[in-house]
Amino acid sequence: MVLPPRLLFVSLSLTLVLSLFTGSFASAADLPETPKREGVKPRNVVFVLTDDHRYDAMGFAGHPFLETPHLDSLAANGAHLKNAFVTTSLCSPSRASILTGLYTHKHRVIDNNRTVPEGTVFFPQYLQRAGYDTAFIGKWHMGGHHDDPRPGFDHWISFRGQGNYLPPGPNYTLNVNGERVKQKGYITDELTDYAVDWLKQRNGDKPFFLYLSHKAVHSNFTPAERHKDRYADVDLSFLPRGENIKAENDAPRWVRDQRNSWHGIDFSYHGDKGLDYLYRRYCESVLAVDDSVGRVLDQLKEMGVHDDTLVIYMGDNGFMWGEHGLIDKRVSYEASIRVPMMMQCPNLFSGGTVIENVIGNIDVGPTIMHAAGIETPDYMDGQSFLDMPNTPDMPWRDYFLYVYYWEKNFPQSPTQFALRGDRFKYITYYGLWDVDELYDLTTDPEEVKNLINDPDYKSVAKEMEDKLYEMLGDAGGMDIPMNQPAGNSQNKRWEERGGKQAADFPKSLVVEEPLNREAK
Repeated sequence: MVLPPRLLFVSLSLTLVLSLFTGSFASAADLPETPKREGVKPRNVVFVLTDDHRYDAMGFAGHPFLETPHLDSLAANGAHLKNAFVTTSLCSPSRASILTGLYTHKHRVIDNNRTVPEGTVFFPQYLQRAGYDTAFIGKWHMGGHHDDPRPGFDHWISFRGQGNYLPPGPNYTLNVNGERVKQKGYITDELTDYAVDWLKQRNGDKPFFLYLSHKAVHSNFTPAERHKDRYADVDLSFLPRGENIKAENDAPRWVRDQRNSWHGIDFSYHGDKGLDYLYRRYCESVLAVDDSVGRVLDQLKEMGVHDDTLVIYMGDNGFMWGEHGLIDKRVSYEASIRVPMMMQCPNLFSGGTVIENVIGNIDVGPTIMHAAGIETPDYMDGQSFLDMPNTPDMPWRDYFLYVYYWEKNFPQSPTQFALRGDRFKYITYYGLWDVDELYDLTTDPEEVKNLINDPDYKSVAKEMEDKLYEMLGDAGGMDIPMNQPAGNSQNKRWEERGGKQAADFPKSLVVEEPLNREAK
């Protein structure tokens, strides 16, 4: 059978990507070519990644009380990429997209239990080939059964799975370059110690890339002792409580049912502590992350390389704190998929720049490779945003594709696909009897009024649906990847808070009269 040209191109593209996962490019010599960029001086790079840090949980982003002077300084001295998003709002898939430059359905790490396919190529391997010293310090979390060093890194410090804020026992260890070393104390501080120590031993002969990957601020939210109860008495009346998420606004039924669940504000983590308690602990846990960034910046200054080093800060996914009556991530709403991102390099661009373009986690690898003076390989889905502060009108994407695949261990959230543009967002679900969603983000940033069945927006919904499936098809995402479920299913409801009753159907799905008078 002869494939049509478009399908043939997609097939060949997928063959190239899949070959990356089979070990075909096992050595540096076998990696795809990455020619040097003309006129680009290779720079040192520090990439700091945090877990579950939402886009507005920083002082400069307008938070009512959170103190983050060092994160604020990154925006003041560099650029704030205010519309940064992830391809999948979940730890392992997002981290895999960062390291590979690929959409989730290509790298196949679709949940937190999936090990990275053997032979997967990570962008730091290209940096190594270009002469960089590379270090990974912190949470890996793509396959929790081991913490062995992964390709692309000369220096390695990590732990299995989620890790622990404090050592769970006297014999608990980290993997330090293949050796078992006891965790001494609070993990955010300890990872920063390792990062600063590695920077201190630099001899300056080679450019370096440091990937500092924090466990914080993932649950169970545990602040450092010095920050405990800092925000015990703050006013939290500003937190949303899902007040306007109603059937008459065509809010999906599954969303309203999820309010009484592991990821809902009525039964958060199947406990009775409540939203306010968890949020205070979360904010207090952010403070040590800010301290960490300050220590790394100070070390760069001490080394005399601060102004010439590209520093990128990012969260691996967002986090809901009461929006739509939910906590956690996974879903397609803004607070879930939008992440903090700042970058600075004083010798490259001036401070105080705000970038409005839609940036993705798939763009991190290409951007860092650009800073290293090398081109992005053609198979990657992302593109470099390094020139954006100085070239705000450079060509860029109009839409960003979001995917999430249902997990049996957290069955509340269905498989979903979303298309996020500058103004509108379209969300559709797979295998679910419910309503799709369309939001005008300019007039409804909280995504409360679903326009999917508004006749004035019918053409917008159709256009975005067509574009979504076109992008999925071009990216090879029409075949849904599946894993055998792993872990326990957090599928309980709290009777005291209406756990026996299901939510009403969305208004647009309920009719007053029969639609088919000819049924026989």
